[in-house]
Amino acid sequence: MQEHRDNVLAARATVIATATLGAITGFMLGCVLAIPLAEAHLQKYLERVAVQENASVIEAHDLLNVMQHSAYAPCSDDELSYFREIVFRSEYMKDAGRVRGSRIECSATAGRPSQPIGFFKAGATKADGTIAYSNLAPLHHQTLQGLGLQQGGVFVVFGSHLPVVVGSLPIHLAVLPADERAPAPAPNASTPSPLSQPDDNVTRTGDTLVAEHCSAIRGRCVTASVSVGEARQDELIPIAGTSLLFAITGVFAGIILCFLRRRSHALDQQLRRALAEEKLKLVYQPIVDLATKKIVGAEALARWTTNDGVSVSPDVFIRTAEEHGFVGSVTNLVLRRALKEFREPLRSIPDFRLSINVAASDLIDPEFLPMLDEVVKGAKVPPGSLAFEVTERSAADCDDALESIRLLRRRGHHISIDDFGTGYSNLSYLLYLSADTIKIDKAFIRAIGTESVTVAILPQIIAMARSLNLCVVVEGIESENQANYFPTDKIRIYGQGWLYGRPMPAFEFFRLLGIAVDEPAPAIEAGAVDSAVNRGRSQGTIAPVLAP
Repeated sequence: MQEHRDNVLAARATVIATATLGAITGFMLGCVLAIPLAEAHLQKYLERVAVQENASVIEAHDLLNVMQHSAYAPCSDDELSYFREIVFRSEYMKDAGRVRGSRIECSATAGRPSQPIGFFKAGATKADGTIAYSNLAPLHHQTLQGLGLQQGGVFVVFGSHLPVVVGSLPIHLAVLPADERAPAPAPNASTPSPLSQPDDNVTRTGDTLVAEHCSAIRGRCVTASVSVGEARQDELIPIAGTSLLFAITGVFAGIILCFLRRRSHALDQQLRRALAEEKLKLVYQPIVDLATKKIVGAEALARWTTNDGVSVSPDVFIRTAEEHGFVGSVTNLVLRRALKEFREPLRSIPDFRLSINVAASDLIDPEFLPMLDEVVKGAKVPPGSLAFEVTERSAADCDDALESIRLLRRRGHHISIDDFGTGYSNLSYLLYLSADTIKIDKAFIRAIGTESVTVAILPQIIAMARSLNLCVVVEGIESENQANYFPTDKIRIYGQGWLYGRPMPAFEFFRLLGIAVDEPAPAIEAGAVDSAVNRGRSQGTIAPVLAP
């Protein structure tokens, strides 16, 4: 009951934690995404500014052309009324009139002054006769000065208004003369299309996003800015939505984690019960001398089928046992069961060798070696009839593991490096371990007959084993072509794979050896096994195995 309560509390805590993490992640992501959205708004606004400026230049040229063909007397009341109508109907102009010698003679705004207004500094005259002014104004007031264009004896003055800010983002605008902001190219009013182009970049100064657009023809720079806080405030609802979405995702992730944890826990409990009830089965895969094609050994492999009839992969249940700290119980069961089923053959045929896998945690378990000594002594089998397979990584990760390997060697057991070539494969490492055998990983075997660079490593492994007088077991042989690839001269090399037999129960293995057995090995009387084994030896179906 207490365990159930603890599991419920743990599940709730997991869901709350993942939901909180999801909400925080969503909020932070929303805050981050608000910045590029604000930048896009600034860029889009300045694009509208550029479009407006180009349109105003086109309109100015059209109006100048119309005004030059005025049918009224220059600066007459009729012409001024005509100019006022033109300005009123225009979209971007604020004044129009006549100019002579850089002085305004009359305009729609000022009418006919008693004397010409001001002396305005004209820019360069373009090929089409257009002259640009940066400070043209119909009245004597600096704040009214603006950009104007003259063609012939008429002029227009641009309005200073900007496009309306659309949307809720509080964009702050500032307009400065181009010569006060940065050097600008000389105005060019002859071709309006390239005069005003939007800038691409938005810069960040402190907590402020700034985008700027400078126009040569308008002689001004428009700056649009917004603070990071304002940008995030504007996207508050989307940010909240993102946070909520990620929180919901976190809830589902937490539920999935709880499910996987419960499933793992359930698998853990099922495996513990299977070990307690000794429901794990053992199968044995033949190891064959590639020179004589005779069976010289076997590898013991654990298999587990749940009460529901589901076969669980060894990779899965071994990893589960390792993660929950009871893989030693699996090794214990495998060792005891294997010696029980192969006891008589191992006692009667000392050269036959049984290989058993051990995990890294077994090697550092202080109870492993005493347990092994007890089982071997009880089965009365020669220590040399057992070979223990360790992976390269498990042997290299811990000094205690290396010491256990050396103690196994001193007891007379054989050491085989499993999956050789996938980890710490080097000469000094093999010498340090004092290994008897290396097992070449099946990944190398699959590459035989292909152009994979992996194949090039095989001759080097064989040469290294030959120089160290090591035996070699080749895993995963499935075809004669793969078997024939390996040399058998001056090296003891053995094969293991479906070509020679799939993993099988002990009684089927004995039949493969030519030993007449009708029942599974655990049910065979010791005397019958002795007799069967002796017959197998007399028939020559069992050869010496991996003798050093």
